[in-house]
Amino acid sequence: MAKFLRESRVAKALTDRIVIYESHKGKDIDVEFKFGVGDIRRVLDLKDSDDDPTIMSERLAKGMWCRMGFTSHINGKMTKTSFSKAYRFLLHCMVHSLSHRKGTYDEVSDYIMNIVTSLVLNRRYNISQVIF
Repeated sequence: MAKFLRESRVAKALTDRIVIYESHKGKDIDVEFKFGVGDIRRVLDLKDSDDDPTIMSERLAKGMWCRMGFTSHINGKMTKTSFSKAYRFLLHCMVHSLSHRKGTYDEVSDYIMNIVTSLVLNRRYNISQVIF
């Protein structure tokens, strides 16, 4: 799984510690920061484009969950413990590095599952837009 993550499109986003914002508090500088999807794509070196989809089909995603050993109710909450051991690590990495949450790290959101589905199936996906 570690080799898979190192070779994936999101390897740099998962491993690098990039400072995108630096505070100017206390300085007499009036600076306006503007950034967009293209900046996220460039800084994190994501191999996607604006033409790639941001949503995977529900049927494709749920089929992938079943192949990943998902054992819970398919329309219920998705938790890492509901997946096979090999995929729990992948989900753990994705939730901790790409999630906006400050807690409940066991629960996997829909957009993280879409990213995981696209990575496992090697499908094109606009990860930059989702992160933005």
